[in-house]
Amino acid sequence: MGYNKKSYALGSRRSIIREIFEYSKKRGAEIGYDKVFDFSLGNPSVPAPPEVNEAIKSLLCEKSSVELHGYTSAQGDATVRKTVADKIGREFGVDISPNLIYMTCGAAASLSISLKAVVEENAGDEVIVFAPFFTEYRVFVENAGACLVISDPDEKTLEIDVCDLEKKISKKTKAVIVNSPNNPSGVVYSEATVKALTSLLKKKSEEYGEPIYLIADEPYRELVYSGVTVPYLMNYYDNTIVCYSYSKSLSLPGERIGYIAVSPKMKEAEKIYLSVCGAGRSLGYVCAPSLFQQLIARCIDSTTDVNVYKENRDVLYNNLTAYGYDCVKPDGAFYLFVKSPEPDAYAFFERAKAHEILVVPCDDFGIKGYVRIAYCTDKKRVEGALPAFKTLAQEYGILNE
Repeated sequence: MGYNKKSYALGSRRSIIREIFEYSKKRGAEIGYDKVFDFSLGNPSVPAPPEVNEAIKSLLCEKSSVELHGYTSAQGDATVRKTVADKIGREFGVDISPNLIYMTCGAAASLSISLKAVVEENAGDEVIVFAPFFTEYRVFVENAGACLVISDPDEKTLEIDVCDLEKKISKKTKAVIVNSPNNPSGVVYSEATVKALTSLLKKKSEEYGEPIYLIADEPYRELVYSGVTVPYLMNYYDNTIVCYSYSKSLSLPGERIGYIAVSPKMKEAEKIYLSVCGAGRSLGYVCAPSLFQQLIARCIDSTTDVNVYKENRDVLYNNLTAYGYDCVKPDGAFYLFVKSPEPDAYAFFERAKAHEILVVPCDDFGIKGYVRIAYCTDKKRVEGALPAFKTLAQEYGILNE
């Protein structure tokens, strides 16, 4: 057959998240969307800040068609990159040049490009991810030509287990991916964890005589609750590449806009940056969307109202734990990680589906026996699902009376 078998496999089988989302649309058309409690997709429900729409209107009036819809430099508009670099400097104290910023089509592109930039094909390189992890990491890592290695977390906190990581690191380790706040758990890795992680990476890099790159996947950075702080990894480890997206912070997931930032303290930072540029070119990314690059420059300090997500989190967490479910309380993102009342998370998913509750079994996230609930939806849906969750708890015999 004259087609790529690997690409066919990816195209013929959606991710479990997308499969459930497609089922939700079909089921909603059958019985009414208000009767389906879909918690599958991490699609922001909070509108973009008002200044985003105002900025778009202003740009359409002020800028020429070429400025808004024409090509920018492959690495992004120079003024936009300076705005991003200045923001990083103000917020995190990192003196970074615009020439180490590369504008991208969202975090997926940032990760794909960064991995392609550091992984050497056919060299047996390995990339370590920390369970639970976003399912598409496997696709991105393998497409770059590396092998994905899973480091198991601390069972109680789901923080990084540095002892387990040390067992998984080898001479083949080219990079580790850190996602905090984490998808699917909502866990924010503490500064103590970050310090232990980066100390180990420094030790192993020196031992092997080659840098192990730390790739920080940060689309949820601003989505944190109760004053929780997310450590900025460039301040802890020189060989860091930050992959950022405005999908969640500005509720613009479909517009595909983000950036890559290469730490100025990185060994051979300029060469790594040029490798990023070359990787973007080889993957066919001509430039990030021009209009939304300009938008970012005007809304660089804006964020969505995370209080809406916090309210949903509190309603779900407080009620589900009261019903007897074992949940990891999230400090960030908009996901609740729930232990299945039976060992098989897929079996629990099917029983929940019978009550029109759609959650995501997390076997593909690197941990068995859990489901993810994406609470980035309207509060009415969250509250409407509670009776069904309670009934399900009764069926399993876990309900706290």
